Amino acid sequence: MSTRAADTVRRDRPTPPVTPPDEGSAPFTSVVDALCAANAGMAGARRRAGDRRLLPSREAIAGLVDDLRAVLFPGHFGSSDLGAASLRYQIGARLDKAQLALQEQIRRGLVFGCDHGATNGACRICDERAEEVTDAVVARLPAIRALLETDVQAAYDGDPAAQFLDETLFCYPGVTAVIHYRIAHELNGLAVPLIPRMISELAHSATGIDIHPGAQIAGSFFIDHGTGVVIGETSSIGRRVRIYQGVTLGARGFPSDEHGHPIKGLPRHPVVEDDVVIYAGATILGRITIGRGATIGGNVWLTRDVAPGARVTQAQSRHDTFQDGSGI
Repeated sequence: MSTRAADTVRRDRPTPPVTPPDEGSAPFTSVVDALCAANAGMAGARRRAGDRRLLPSREAIAGLVDDLRAVLFPGHFGSSDLGAASLRYQIGARLDKAQLALQEQIRRGLVFGCDHGATNGACRICDERAEEVTDAVVARLPAIRALLETDVQAAYDGDPAAQFLDETLFCYPGVTAVIHYRIAHELNGLAVPLIPRMISELAHSATGIDIHPGAQIAGSFFIDHGTGVVIGETSSIGRRVRIYQGVTLGARGFPSDEHGHPIKGLPRHPVVEDDVVIYAGATILGRITIGRGATIGGNVWLTRDVAPGARVTQAQSRHDTFQDGSGI
């Protein structure tokens, strides 16, 4: 039978009707009951069982990040034809919108994890804290903008393919990820639950770059290409550091408590000092120090300190000098 004839037969064959499940039927009811039981078993669901605590909205957070980017760089992420006369109005309008959304999402995050006795999604202490945190973040926006300016300049200076400074803002995934990180880091430092990770995961899904908002990253930071970069929670990165795609600043492991649960908050990721370059595919694990001005070659695996100014390559790793005098 020809392909055309087979297609005709398939088109002529009647499609069996799809009958919606009867909510009273045993299979339907059992599936619903099982899913309800599974969700009721989650700690967050148990905490919300007696009231209505709304989780932060991913869509709302994506919108407020867009508004904050337009406040920080209005000519690039806001209106492209801004003039001096309208600049103040445009920044003010977007900031007002972002401030309202940020306060509401922070409030939701605080109430969701509230231990003050919140009921039906309301807690006066969380409301006041949300307002304080929002004001603190807004007050920090000029400082964030100044820090991001050094990152944008580092991207332009660090890539000979960049023709314009604006190109790095418009096109470079590393710059996008760092913008998200700088915003999320401020919220993380103010002990806001959920929101910082949601902001960083928006960048992760868009760029393939995973920066934990708890990481400490100084100015003039540049991620070139970027896909597959992972920067762990307790990483510390100095000034003028440049890293390439596929780099991992990770942990070798973590201690557990007497119940086998991981102990949170201990330093377990690398310290990268000023002026370090880390090339593609390098994996650096544990609380080790990469000394100032060191260069880490592609695909190198490191679990020991690197002396300042050292060059570590895959082919010559046994000849490199580390602070303890040993090789990799």
